[in-house]
Amino acid sequence: MYSVLLSIHLLLFSWAFYNILYFGTKPSKSLSWMLITFLFPFLGVFAFILFGINRRKIKYFELKETKKRKKHLQEHLQNKNNKNVHTLKEKKASKISNLVFNNVNFPLQLNNDVVVLKNGKETFEALYKAIKNAKYFIHLQYYIIENGKIFNDIITLLEQKRKENVEVRILYDSFGSFNLKKKTKQKLKNIGVEIYPETPFKFGSFLFSLNYRNHRKIAVIDNEIGFTGGVNISDEYITKDTNLGIWQDTHVQISGTAVTNLHHTFLKDYYYATNIDLNLIEKYNKTYNTNGNTKLQIVSSGPDYEQPVVMQQYLSLINSAEKSICVLNPYFIPTYAILEAFKIAALSGVKVTLLLPKVTDSKIATYGMYSFFESLLKAGVTIYLRDDFSHSKVIFIDDEITSIGSTNFDCRSFEHNYELNALIFDKEITSEISNEFNERIKLATKVNLEDFLNRSIKQKTFERLARFLSPLL
Repeated sequence: MYSVLLSIHLLLFSWAFYNILYFGTKPSKSLSWMLITFLFPFLGVFAFILFGINRRKIKYFELKETKKRKKHLQEHLQNKNNKNVHTLKEKKASKISNLVFNNVNFPLQLNNDVVVLKNGKETFEALYKAIKNAKYFIHLQYYIIENGKIFNDIITLLEQKRKENVEVRILYDSFGSFNLKKKTKQKLKNIGVEIYPETPFKFGSFLFSLNYRNHRKIAVIDNEIGFTGGVNISDEYITKDTNLGIWQDTHVQISGTAVTNLHHTFLKDYYYATNIDLNLIEKYNKTYNTNGNTKLQIVSSGPDYEQPVVMQQYLSLINSAEKSICVLNPYFIPTYAILEAFKIAALSGVKVTLLLPKVTDSKIATYGMYSFFESLLKAGVTIYLRDDFSHSKVIFIDDEITSIGSTNFDCRSFEHNYELNALIFDKEITSEISNEFNERIKLATKVNLEDFLNRSIKQKTFERLARFLSPLL
């Protein structure tokens, strides 16, 4: 019996080894999968099928949902602009903007008003106000929607708007919103809200739902006002968590021409979830101008794109920086390319500052994050640790360009999740973000290299184990 099981294990491992060797994209990740599939019989190969197969390259394993997305995306892009309508005078900004456009075909948009929402309280107050003022439609999409005071308040507002014949549509991620109660969904349906899972757990799509999560946070009201960033629909932003306190996060409210592109992302995802193409209806594509002068570009990313868009966006920002790079992110588990880019920037004289949480909601993510500190500190990167938990996903360079969105600095966001960032080319907005960043630093603890090197063997061991698993997180 043992010899039979061993033979099956070696056969499965050989199959996995072949696929890792020929279709793997990163040596470190490939090595991790080789070891996992060899050291953990059957379970390791199952995990590889679930999380490791490169479906961009192995067409046989491309999931039907991904094929559907790619087909619709190609049709969608063919009907859009073939050039970046507005160009930027600054060479650095123009280069970054063109990269985004050539990847996602969303052009730079002028004449926007942008309000930075620095925490959950500000975000929900602004969202409530926008919902109350809605006249035609309310479209909401969140990775996490949880039962609680926040969602109850939103349901109350939506119920009133439905009485005024305002259309309401909600998308949620099945994995992130796993705890959303059935009776809550039924209540929404009863009042006329169209609510759908973006990645439903069902036969034939389980692998897709588990590994390819829609991590976006989007709200669009009447195409006049939009919201995006890192805030989910959860009471964690207003009520103290047992271990992490009240979560801190950053969101943006957008009015102006960029809202249409933000809305296009929602409409694409709505089509994927329902097979209903709202792109063909004029009122959902109407563009509203404002007197604002903020230049903004929507960055959409996911497995349906040919390139890892948000990773390339971050790399372009890091490589383009001339004076400073500041990062605020909860899950800093960089790929090799991102790690080296930060080190090169610091060694080249660019001031690189990372503001990260001391503890996250995942122990393995926390240890994984700490495992990168030594090499970064030695290269001259400055790291501060916050006592509170910041869920913000922000990077800004040279006090000129800011990215605020849903994207973490990890492999999952770069390669598996559907993400969305707002790329803002505005010195005033960046200055506002920078001032908030500096105020947070005053309350944080600076990581000293000498002290960090003296951490315990136990700590180092856990870090190395988490580092080994980091490409898979």
